Amino acid sequence: MASRDFKDDVDIASETHNVVVPVKGANVASHMDPERRKIVEKSLKRKLDSRFVLFVAIYIMNYLDRNNIAAARLGGLQEDLGINNTQYATCLSILYVGYILMQVPSNMLINRISRPSVYISVAMVLWGMISILSGITQNFGGMVAIRFCIGFVEAAFLPGALLILSKWYTRRELTLRNAILFCGNLISNAFSSLVGAAVLSNMENTLGHRAWRWLYWIEGAATMAIAIAAVFILPDLPHNTKGFTEEERAVAVLRMTEDVGEADADSETQSPYAGLIMAVKDVKIYVMMLTFTAYVVGLSFNAFFPTLTGTLGFPYIPTLLMSAPPWVFSCIVSLINSWHADRTQERFWHIVGPILFGIVGFVISMSTLNVAARYLALFLQASSYAGFIVFYSWISSSFPRPPAKRAVAIAMINAFSQLGNIAGSYVWNLPSNGYRKSYGIVLSMFGVTIVGCYVFKVILQRLNKKIEEGEMAWEVQGDVVEQTARMEGVSVEEGTKLQQGFRYLV
Repeated sequence: MASRDFKDDVDIASETHNVVVPVKGANVASHMDPERRKIVEKSLKRKLDSRFVLFVAIYIMNYLDRNNIAAARLGGLQEDLGINNTQYATCLSILYVGYILMQVPSNMLINRISRPSVYISVAMVLWGMISILSGITQNFGGMVAIRFCIGFVEAAFLPGALLILSKWYTRRELTLRNAILFCGNLISNAFSSLVGAAVLSNMENTLGHRAWRWLYWIEGAATMAIAIAAVFILPDLPHNTKGFTEEERAVAVLRMTEDVGEADADSETQSPYAGLIMAVKDVKIYVMMLTFTAYVVGLSFNAFFPTLTGTLGFPYIPTLLMSAPPWVFSCIVSLINSWHADRTQERFWHIVGPILFGIVGFVISMSTLNVAARYLALFLQASSYAGFIVFYSWISSSFPRPPAKRAVAIAMINAFSQLGNIAGSYVWNLPSNGYRKSYGIVLSMFGVTIVGCYVFKVILQRLNKKIEEGEMAWEVQGDVVEQTARMEGVSVEEGTKLQQGFRYLV
């Protein structure tokens, strides 16, 4: 069976006595010899992982272009543009206004196009160009306009990347891959400090321009270069990505069907807004929106990390260099935590555990002026990002089907959570006593996050209990049952039975 030519399969979908003729390659994939399946799947994941590494590089540039304003501030941006602390906080927060507005429409679009790689690459070119313009800004109004536009365009990347990952990797694989992706975020926090230190210390008055302006120009140009490569490297969808054999593509589609018991496809009978309507009606989304927003407020120290490191009393170049190690540590912790979350298929404690370490870091920063203790606290605070990564996987696994609903759920939760970044921009505008009041606010937000995660866990446990007792069936929309049967090469009744083994991850 494994050696059968895919050309022999019939590429139609007709029904005879309620048996659906499988789509091209589906029957071969579903009845493949187990040993052959392992070989094909191993090759598939190796190719996938090598391509998705580029997502990490894109995420690094995404955060560099968004957060390099913190390093630029140390290099004189605030004085050169004549803006006060409140106006600087506005420059930070306005980015998230554009970011929030565009996320849901962008993810609804990316879920329906066949070449998401091109969409993300074009968005990346645009935000790289806008970032370059930051280096020629002369006043507060110009910086506000540019920051808004960067947020508007950057909104295409993270929710889109999370959606694409969820179309290729099963729930047992997704958290670790998300962690690798988010390492781009964590590495960027370390990398931005190093790049900032290098540029600010070596480029001052080069060709008559301040070093902080060169920082924007250099990083914006690098973003555009990576965007061009992304067009040719990033994968699209399991059924149409070039560089994979037909056998690998068939297995890729089948894996996602087996993972949840339903084809990872939208009903052809539904409108483009069906996913939005389903998401808006789901109470679980609102619990996650509020919980995640509290988490983001708690993590808002990220944008002020060089400033917080500066409270240790060192000059600004050593301060930038000292800002890097905590994020390297956070990256390592996140990979280990995510790997274990995938291995155990547990979510709640893998989110709450890192949050508790972050709380310890906040308490240390609030209670002592000892330099060594406060620097250790920065490591603990940075490690709280490890739970943030698992949270994103919890979103995908809690709204698995249909893809249109999953796309909107990811975007809605992520977009709403950016209100936490807007609030966080002002939380850290309280510098007295080593930001003690600010630390008190983020500590309380972490407490709210823990409560919200527990509530969500209880909701999922009750849903699982109803599924086990047969009180609730997995809701299937339109013609997806037939699509599932085609993917598996079985009858509609058998396809329906595949859905009965689904359970939410808690």
